[in-house]
Amino acid sequence: MKQLLVMRHGKSDWSAGGTADHDRPLNRRGVASAKTMGEVLTAAGLQPDLVITSSARRARTTAQLVAEAGGWSAPITADDRLYYCHVADVLAVIGETPDAVQRLMVVGHQPIWGALVAHLTGASTAMRTAAVAVIDLMLGASWANDGDVSGELVALLQPRHFAAG
Repeated sequence: MKQLLVMRHGKSDWSAGGTADHDRPLNRRGVASAKTMGEVLTAAGLQPDLVITSSARRARTTAQLVAEAGGWSAPITADDRLYYCHVADVLAVIGETPDAVQRLMVVGHQPIWGALVAHLTGASTAMRTAAVAVIDLMLGASWANDGDVSGELVALLQPRHFAAG
């Protein structure tokens, strides 16, 4: 069975004047939340084998911070298809994952991440910033799929549940 971690990027800095959406950075809370989630995922034994992130700056930064805080050695790749996309685009990216990967993390954006979780599990979830949905996929040995893949929502982790103070 393959496991998918669907992570929304951390809170972005809307006050970064003149910045195009694709280049918007994280704010301080977004940085802190990303680091918290890296620690939480490692403590839970949920380190991914591969991280694929949207090419947007806030998503790439989130992926890097989560991996650093979690102490992961998983490769991180950016894919333009995960920025301003549809569920079918995400499923196509997932379907290209090497079969040796058992746990994949994708980092991206709302509202698509909520729609992806709903498509895969039937669950309606609020994918708040830096939230991670843990999904067991019914795929067998290969990530290849025709878009008709399903899974079970195992957990929905939000940084506010783990932040100190």
